Amino acid sequence: MAWMTYISNWFEQDDWYEGLQRANMSQVRQVGLLAAGCQPWNKDVCAASGDRFAYCATLAIYIYQLDHRYNEFKLHAIMSEHKKTITAISWCPHNPDVFASGSTDNLVIIWNVAEQKVIAKLDNTKGMPASLSWCWNAGDAVAFVSHRGPLFIWTVSGPESGVTVHKEAHGFLSDICIFRWHTQKKGKVVFGHMDGSLSIFQPGNKSQKHVLRPESLEGTDEEDPVTALEWDPLSTDYLLVANTHFGIRLLDSESLYCITTFNFPSAAASVQCLAWVPSAPGTFVTGDSQVGVLRIWNVSRTTPIDNFKLKKTGFHCLHVLNSPPRKKFSSQSPTKNHYMSSTSEAVSPPTLTQNQAFSLPPGHAVCCFLDGGVGLYDLGAKKWDFLRDLGHVETIFDCKFKPDDPNLLATASFDGTIKVWDINTLTAVYTSPGNEGVIYSLSWAPGDLNCIAGATSRNGAFIWDVKKGKMVQRFNEHGKNGIFCVAWSHKDSKRIATCSGDGFCIIRTIDGKVLHKYKHPAAVFGCDWSQNNKDMIATGCEDKNVRVYYVATSSDQPLKVFSGHTAKVFHVKWSPLSEGILCSGSDDGSVRIWDYTQDACINILSGHTAPVRGLMWNTEIPYLLISGSWDYTIKVWDTREGTCLDTVYDHGADVYGLTCHPSRPFTMASCSRDSTVRLWSLTPLITPLQINILADRSWEEIIGNTDHAIAQGTPPLLCGKVSRDIKHEIEKLTGNPRAKKLRWFSECLSPPGGSDNLWNLVAVIRGQDDSLLPQNYCKGIMHLKHLIKFRTSEAQELTTVKMSKFGGGIGVPTKEERLKEAADIHLRLGQIQRYCELMVELGEWDKALSVAPGVSVKYWKKLMQRRADQLIQEDKDDVVPYCIAIGDVKKLVNFFMSRGQLKEALLVAQAACEGNMQTLHVSTPKGSSSSDDIYKEDFKELLRKVSEELAEWYFQDGRAVLAACCQLAVDNTELAMAYLIRGNELELAVCVGTVLGDAAAPATHYALELLARKCMMTPTWNLAADLLLMTPDNELQLVKLCAFYPGCTEEINDLHEKCKLPTVEECTQLAETAQADGNIFETVKYYLLSQEPEKALPIGIDYIKEYITSSDWTLDTIYPVLDLLSYIRTEKLVLHTCTKARNELLILCGYIGALLAIRRQYQSIVPALYEYTSQLLKHRVVSVPLKIEHLSKELDAWRACTQSVSRSSEESAYTPPSDSQKMVYATLLKRLQQEPLGGIVGPDYVTGSNLPSHSDIHISCLTGLKIQVPKQVAMCFPGLSQVQVAGRGKRQASEPKEPWGRLPLTRPQPSCGSQPAGVFTAGVTMGTRLRQIEGEDVGPEPEGETMDTFFFPIETSLLLLGSVMQSPMPWACDELKRFSWTGLMSRY
Repeated sequence: MAWMTYISNWFEQDDWYEGLQRANMSQVRQVGLLAAGCQPWNKDVCAASGDRFAYCATLAIYIYQLDHRYNEFKLHAIMSEHKKTITAISWCPHNPDVFASGSTDNLVIIWNVAEQKVIAKLDNTKGMPASLSWCWNAGDAVAFVSHRGPLFIWTVSGPESGVTVHKEAHGFLSDICIFRWHTQKKGKVVFGHMDGSLSIFQPGNKSQKHVLRPESLEGTDEEDPVTALEWDPLSTDYLLVANTHFGIRLLDSESLYCITTFNFPSAAASVQCLAWVPSAPGTFVTGDSQVGVLRIWNVSRTTPIDNFKLKKTGFHCLHVLNSPPRKKFSSQSPTKNHYMSSTSEAVSPPTLTQNQAFSLPPGHAVCCFLDGGVGLYDLGAKKWDFLRDLGHVETIFDCKFKPDDPNLLATASFDGTIKVWDINTLTAVYTSPGNEGVIYSLSWAPGDLNCIAGATSRNGAFIWDVKKGKMVQRFNEHGKNGIFCVAWSHKDSKRIATCSGDGFCIIRTIDGKVLHKYKHPAAVFGCDWSQNNKDMIATGCEDKNVRVYYVATSSDQPLKVFSGHTAKVFHVKWSPLSEGILCSGSDDGSVRIWDYTQDACINILSGHTAPVRGLMWNTEIPYLLISGSWDYTIKVWDTREGTCLDTVYDHGADVYGLTCHPSRPFTMASCSRDSTVRLWSLTPLITPLQINILADRSWEEIIGNTDHAIAQGTPPLLCGKVSRDIKHEIEKLTGNPRAKKLRWFSECLSPPGGSDNLWNLVAVIRGQDDSLLPQNYCKGIMHLKHLIKFRTSEAQELTTVKMSKFGGGIGVPTKEERLKEAADIHLRLGQIQRYCELMVELGEWDKALSVAPGVSVKYWKKLMQRRADQLIQEDKDDVVPYCIAIGDVKKLVNFFMSRGQLKEALLVAQAACEGNMQTLHVSTPKGSSSSDDIYKEDFKELLRKVSEELAEWYFQDGRAVLAACCQLAVDNTELAMAYLIRGNELELAVCVGTVLGDAAAPATHYALELLARKCMMTPTWNLAADLLLMTPDNELQLVKLCAFYPGCTEEINDLHEKCKLPTVEECTQLAETAQADGNIFETVKYYLLSQEPEKALPIGIDYIKEYITSSDWTLDTIYPVLDLLSYIRTEKLVLHTCTKARNELLILCGYIGALLAIRRQYQSIVPALYEYTSQLLKHRVVSVPLKIEHLSKELDAWRACTQSVSRSSEESAYTPPSDSQKMVYATLLKRLQQEPLGGIVGPDYVTGSNLPSHSDIHISCLTGLKIQVPKQVAMCFPGLSQVQVAGRGKRQASEPKEPWGRLPLTRPQPSCGSQPAGVFTAGVTMGTRLRQIEGEDVGPEPEGETMDTFFFPIETSLLLLGSVMQSPMPWACDELKRFSWTGLMSRY
């Protein structure tokens, strides 16, 4: 069916749309993700294929994919469909995009990784799929088995699809631990059992059940479970088996004979997992169960070849990747001889002997540990390519920020641990001892006491001293009953409350003295201390009631009992700003707001479809309440009207905990049964307030009292302590406090992830004294003038620091590791002799000797005499000292960049610029100073290149603020501002640009224009005008604002007056005068501001058509006129008299949009815009000087001259462009010219949009394919071309996030339960507008190409989205409000 037919059917269902007001609230943005760890419950929970690896948490599968450009693995997707514990995963051996998973609820799922969707499901399997594997002899069959069998084979597709039972693999006498299909011998399979035996089945051979038990078990009933089992990839019969106690054996499955028994260095060592190394025949690796020791073996030896202690905790499972990650850059010289240095031919690397080669097998091992840690270990280089050291492996029930540190977040989990995370680095810094059973709740001690109270399911409550790492107090008053909540009073630090399933809420002192035992008629699930009255506490009970107690009296009876919920009450929360107000969440799916002073329920918040768990009041906006539910959603409420402002669908399971920190009140953390913690920015909810701060509005429009702020219709006002403190400090300042005001509010409103770092760099650039820099400045991105000094100091500290008695937290390095790190820093600073001495101290003589000549030949000879051992074999990292010694900085920098070590490359380049690198010249010319200057210039260019690469790495990872930091560190203000704008950090860009002054002025003004357009959508027209009035040369922007304003004539004239523009009546006269004078631009401008803006259409379009007929026209000559025409209001555009002009405008917009896309390097949408224009030309009666044949030639020339050039040599060959295509492309480039504002080109990566979500996959109504739409889909502005989108499947990293690009038509689904409602896309707006205009069909889809996306053509000159925004017609679907602005609105 033609694609427009889909659209017409879609838009007939008006119940999918809501009013324009639903679009006024932008989406809550996800800005951080703490991924779960790998579960320790089941065996086959990690797998790998090609450049991906996967591991299982309890309920979700985490997919990591190699980014070839930067040679690092990034979280690609979280696959969450299982409702019970996942038991196993298996990657399809025939298709790297497909894998299977099973779970304890008798469910098997087939997934497509590339499309991030479920391909097939098998429900209600006969028996739980405890172990699962693809059948190697069939591409579409998955086998699974329960503990005692039988073996089921599910043929997923084809004529024989369905489930069959293996003819022989059943009736086992011992539970199955694991099974493996043979990769070469069709149908051969082996099972490992709990009793230590094996069962082997092979078509045509006799079945062998329960054979080959370890010799020590023969004749006994003892069990020695098979922990690992792998077929030898080079043999049809050999099999490697590991038992818990007996160790490892190499067996012959044909003769049932033990070929080799392998010996461990220690009798205490036991094998938990093993894997063959495909790239090293006969080599395999094992992981110990007690300690994280990775051992490398070869079948020719009975003892390990090498051992690496990777972690303190034992292995759980491992898998070796078939192929190591590819490198983007080559560190080799481009000449034929790869061993050429910059001065002479180098000696080829020595050839390793066979024994030595065994100890360094090439390959990468996916390692999963019992503590949930996951990593990718490079066996050859002996280093981690990726390591996630710790992670919860089960439901996270609670999360809380540390009272005196907004960067530390504690989480409590079903896995029996509390972990403390640094939310800037997203790493665990502390973990509790564990073994506590389930931990349901936690509460930080007030202030800086560094203690956490925890509530457990069976071991009572406890106090954990975080720094000491031990439990310092336990409370057992509830016996073995589960404690569901613990609350440490922050008004009286000596009191702790707990509530339990025994029906008691107990108040005690921290030393254990019981003050009160409040008896309830049923289990008590929640309690919360009032933040306004230190003696008041509220509880939530299973009897459906909320109670309030007054602790200061001796009475054990409640002061108030609030009834109304129809199911048990779980959590209760007092408002921090409104005294006497509290909320409660219930299993009835509602949240109730209670007023203690009125003894009444003042509002009921209904919308969740399952029990409510998480509750959180905002600490600055008194009416803002957030709730989390078992329906997998988080909802944001305005408690004044009881309306839901936003719904977030990103979690993949029940949402339990919600928290924010008072000093960073608009950054929220949430935790869930999906084992993740997610960080959110709530600042889009208060956009008008942010604009008030930027526009330097009065304090009354920024900060208010609670009573005023909660009045109906009042715009958001800050009412908390942090905002009042900022105001107080600003009022104490002398002079112009604007810079301080912008910084302090920016730090308060911005989420973590680099904003503090950015402001520190701004201060450095403005000349702030180094002594005033904060202590943590050196931990972030430093200005390059500080880089060498701070890293030198760090190296000295690492050399001399002593290990503390208790250690320094998780993963503390040993003394040797500290010395090695110090030596590496000294080396990169060019301090070669100090590096050599430290290497000698560590016993690394070969490395010391390799660079000693860089000091002097005399020193090298002296060092040679002290050598005790022979040189060890050359390692990849030895290129570093070699390059430093010979002064080949360029080679070393390229080497680091090839490995993705961009920070190291930056350090070396800066050291070279500061003259710390001794450059060896082939000859010494007379003008040596001139030669040094040349080298310094080369080094500066190298430094610029590295800083740009590092910035781009951060940017493509969705961290635009840190990308900006990289540019500020090298004083490149223009590119720093560009990254902030492209990352949609517009408010931050304006704040920083204002403080930096003239250097950032052009980008600041551009960001102000974008924010003004954002205000036009709120709509807050006066704020938009204020922002535009802050920019120079603002007349044209003010004209667009007024032209688009939908008010009556009197209101329009008031806005004209504010913008210093003529009245509507005067504009008509000015337009007529300009037309008489032949000034087309002025004519169009004033007609748009008049009462008859439709008169501008034919005049402007005729002007554009006339220009296009000439051979020397440029984009900049016609774009301003087309840009203005896009601001005509809808009711004028739909007039019958405008039909011809309207059609021509659509075509011109499409074509000019394609040219803009080429100029701004939005490669992925260029073909679509050309196709859109061609379709309109084909199906509309118009007279424009554009021909379909010409458009086709231009598109072909663009493709041939750009896209083919970018292909790597590894890809298929392509046809070079012809001479005629080169000529067409040259003409095109001449017409385009350059973008006026530097840095605002190329694909955009909106902050946080790279984070996986469970809400961003939807079905295309055109193709039936799933489309992943980044959550920050841009809302369109007037004159704003369009919404950011994705194409088919998941958006690739190379695709731009355009403000006016690809618009997937995603049919909204009704919201029910945990099923995410559909998404609004620009297709809705476009289709509505087309239907509104004339209801015509653009035409059928082109032959041979399916268009699954509708394209809105041009950015500012985009007529349709520009004018539809002010139309009263309901056009937004239920979830339009979920999308926030992206900076990609930014291209107008």
